[in-house]
Amino acid sequence: MRLPQSVSTLLQEAETTLTAHPQLLDMFNKCYPNTLETTVKLLQDESVFVITGDIPAMWLRDSSAQVRHYLPLAAGDEDLQHLLEGLIRRQIAFIHIDPYANAFNEAANDNRFDWDLTELNAWVWERKYEIDSLCYPIQLAYLYWKETGVMRQFDDSFRAAVHTILSLWKTEQRHAEQSPYRFARVDCPPSDTLRNNRMGMPVNYTGMTWSAFRPSDDACTFGYLIPSNMFAVVALRYIEEIAEEVWEDAELVRLAAELREEIDFGIQTYGTYLHPKYGRIYAYETDGLGNYNLMDDANVPSLLSIPYLGYTTHDDPIYQNTRNFVLSSDNPYFYEGKYAKGIGSPHTPPGYIWHISLSMQALTSQDDAEIAELLNMLQRTDAGTGYMHEGFDPNRPENYTRPWFAWANSLFAELIHRLMGKGFFS
Repeated sequence: MRLPQSVSTLLQEAETTLTAHPQLLDMFNKCYPNTLETTVKLLQDESVFVITGDIPAMWLRDSSAQVRHYLPLAAGDEDLQHLLEGLIRRQIAFIHIDPYANAFNEAANDNRFDWDLTELNAWVWERKYEIDSLCYPIQLAYLYWKETGVMRQFDDSFRAAVHTILSLWKTEQRHAEQSPYRFARVDCPPSDTLRNNRMGMPVNYTGMTWSAFRPSDDACTFGYLIPSNMFAVVALRYIEEIAEEVWEDAELVRLAAELREEIDFGIQTYGTYLHPKYGRIYAYETDGLGNYNLMDDANVPSLLSIPYLGYTTHDDPIYQNTRNFVLSSDNPYFYEGKYAKGIGSPHTPPGYIWHISLSMQALTSQDDAEIAELLNMLQRTDAGTGYMHEGFDPNRPENYTRPWFAWANSLFAELIHRLMGKGFFS
């Protein structure tokens, strides 16, 4: 699509701000408009379909993250407003089709990643239930409101979707007893399917809400995914504010607050672990039965991203301990090579670091020296393309997965734009 005027103006400003950093300027000029230039399609109903890049489907998570960096420009740009509101409408329509699905088709064409053993729908590309798939559209609509003052997105369809989300999260607090969700994939790695008769491993009631898969689209080891439950707490705060200020719906405020308190109680009671080296940290996953998965994954929501999500602040002692843990070799997915060190994912080859994690580490850092080194790593590992990728080999950055991964480009662009606004490059 044609670039909105506000985007063109920002790219012109970057020519001056980043003049002493020519490689960063080139990367910013490529990454910032990448979503608009390559992934956006305006549909006949005026909604907007946003593919993830080199996969021809729309993820609720990715599509939200791909446009977040445009929000600061939206207040004065009607073209961007049209795009963002159209995307929110399309996301809400998809939630009404299947709130358990993570990725959707442009039309009801029966395209799908695989013929999984789950409830199939012609609109659904993949039906891996992930808590964050329902958090991201709430976040996008809320942040759009806060940036622009616009409330058109909070229509009856959005309100109905909120009730659907609350009901689903309540159901998944008692997954074994109440959930209708089942999923299995045949002839695949264990990370692509659920054990225990398509239900996942047993969990105890904690107050948290269950997730089948992580934001990496890999199956959870234990069903209570802590970063995603944190994101749900934040999304429920947003729902409370929308219900109170926009809809004046006291009952919805009460329902959202009650659920938020239950989930947060579960996080604080069952979701931390007293580590002998780092002190009290947040676990990545737990089952409420005494088992913990101590790790972090590059995909967001992650433990690294906790302050970015808005769950707590950077100086929270448990977050600081957790950050020290996930950015160390004690995290099984923290890797180091000749050109970079950072967090990867079991979703990609062992040893591969994700550009998303490097950008997120910088976005959540308060140390200018750390940020500067991360910017150097990002420049050293673009493989000469000017774009971000999914995972890459830190010893041979020309070996990478996903040459066209818009989320990674958008998060890098958000980082650079934020640093420009703070005068980091002055």
